[in-house]
This record gives sequence, structure tokens and C-alpha cells, in this order.
Amino acid sequence: MADKPIQGEKRMFMTGNEVCAYAALAAGVDIMYGYPITPQNEIMHYWTRLAPKHNRSFLQTEDEISAGFTTCGGVLSGKRAFTATAGPGNTLMQEPMSMAEMMRIPAVFIIQQRGGPSTATVIYSQQEVTMTCYGANGEGLRVVYSTANHQELYDYTIKAFNTAWKYRFPTFVLGDGYQAKMRESLTMYDPELRGIKMVDTYPLVGLPGKAGADRDPAHLRNTYNTEEELYEVVKELVATYEKFAPEIVEHTTMECDDAEVVILCHGIVSRAAVEAIRELRADGVKAGMFRPITLRPFPAEPLRNVVQKAKKLLIVESAEGQFARLALPSLYGLTTPMETIFKPGQGITSDEIVKKIKAMA
Repeated sequence: MADKPIQGEKRMFMTGNEVCAYAALAAGVDIMYGYPITPQNEIMHYWTRLAPKHNRSFLQTEDEISAGFTTCGGVLSGKRAFTATAGPGNTLMQEPMSMAEMMRIPAVFIIQQRGGPSTATVIYSQQEVTMTCYGANGEGLRVVYSTANHQELYDYTIKAFNTAWKYRFPTFVLGDGYQAKMRESLTMYDPELRGIKMVDTYPLVGLPGKAGADRDPAHLRNTYNTEEELYEVVKELVATYEKFAPEIVEHTTMECDDAEVVILCHGIVSRAAVEAIRELRADGVKAGMFRPITLRPFPAEPLRNVVQKAKKLLIVESAEGQFARLALPSLYGLTTPMETIFKPGQGITSDEIVKKIKAMA
């Protein structure tokens, strides 16, 4: 880490994209690789303004596929590296993301979701959940943090680099167009001041000494010759991921101890849920919220424990059931009645949640 761009702690008021750029600086990132696409463009813009002042680097590539692969290449050389994208760019990056899964390359990807399918809108959605968690040909061996506000964008961007390098799995910060573009307050800080030690990076290729003589060979492969060989590799990857999952998984709850109706949501939609719960509680309705912070790995057991005590469940998301499909396996066999608010590509207000829950009651 060349220097400390963030000295001490300070309150700031800025866009979410600017937050991500500052957080990457605070995390000691060496280089960003990127290609412009709305609504993540300003992460690149702010990074290119700030990076030269702190001896950091930037490379704009010819497309998102190249941005993903160059990020993997930077990480292989021992750099703390990341990229950011959205929508169609996320689609194009699935190939390098999949390679990062197979080769356990600790790359970090920031995703600011936009409307879909295809080009659709450049505004907002939660329609990149399935793709970010399980995109490409593989088993979804990724860590995905779903953020709700600018403070979390800062905190989890820093954390993403440590998670990636500690566990050697590609790690994602899943935001959205609302968080990317709006401005709000947060506390920026030097990670070290809060006892956060950044995990050391190291080259995965070009190691000193002769392989097999001076050191063990580094096996970094993404292609195999037989079904049996691939099977053994994938089973080992899955076992390693499942071993680490309990250390990584995160969730938060609100008023679930006596909740008769539980709202299940993630990301920025949880902010509407929080306001709805306050209003419902004031009206005597015992509502609560369960919010996964990690979508991969998913907090299945804690969710099941909460839902089985409730009388009703409401799943709320700005997509047509992508988050619901992620959560429902955790609830298999439960008989808790379930209803939904699915609004693909559109924001959800607390009033809509309140109205739905009162109708359910």
C-alpha cells in the first residue's frame, strides 16, 4: 500500500460510485481495469481522478470481456485489482468470472444493477441476482455481498478484497443504480484505524525457483481432459467453498422475535422494509424483516429458523422472483403462507409494503 488516502475518519456526502472508488483506495487497491457502462461509469471516473495522486493505476480495455480477464491477470501477478460493471457488461464478464471460480483467482467485481433483459434501462433493478450468483457454466462458487446504502458500499468494498484474498474465491459487491447515483452521508475511514488489516497479496504465477525442485508447482488450470478429472476438481472446489461458507455468510434481522409477518428482502429494498415495519408496528402489526447480506453463500439456516416461527412471509424484490428462487430452497417443507411483491426494474416503496401486509392480515 503506497500511502493512506483516507486519514482517520471523516463524514462525507457523495454518490455511491464515488464511495466505491474511495473504498478501493482505502483498501490499498493497486489497479482498476474497466470499460464504461451506466450506471457504474463514475467508479471509473473517480478512480482515474484519484489514482494518479496515490500512485495507483488504471487500464481502460476495449470491452467488458477484456476488463474481466485483465483483472484476473492483474490478480495473478499479485496485484490487488478490481473492475466494475452493470447489466450487459455483467453478462459479458461471466466468462472471466467463471475462470476465476475454476482457478480460484481472488478478483473483486463491483456490480451496479440496471434494468433488464438486454439493454433495457440504465436506471435500477435487482435483476442481476441470478447472473451474479450463478452466472456462467459452473457452480456459483462466489461470494456476493448485497449492499443497501453508501456506508455498506464503503464497508463491503473494503471487506470484499480481504474475503477474496483470504478464501481465494471471486468476490462481488452487488449494488444497484439507485445506490450508484444518489448522494448520502457516510463515514469514511482508514481500515487500519478500525483494526482491519488488509490481507497480503502475492503472485500466483512467475514464482521464484524451479517448480518441482525448489517449490511445489502451482496448478492453475481451467481446462481438463476427462470427465473424471474434472469431477474430482469440482468436488474439491465445492467442498472448500462449503468449508469456508460458515465463516463468510452474513445476514441481519429486524423485529423478528415476535414477528407474525416476516418481510424477506435484500439490498436497497430493505430500506423500504425498515420504514414499513416502523409504520406497521405503530399500527399494532407485528412485522419483522430478514435480510441476507451474503447472497452467496446464502444464510439458509437462520432464514428457516425465522420463517418457521412466523404466520406469514412476504418476499419483496425489484425482479420477477430471482431472489425468491435463491431463498425458497431454504424453506422447503415449511407451511408458512407466502406472498410476494415482484417489481422487475422498478423501485419499491414502504407504502406498497404496508398496503400489502395489511391486505394479507
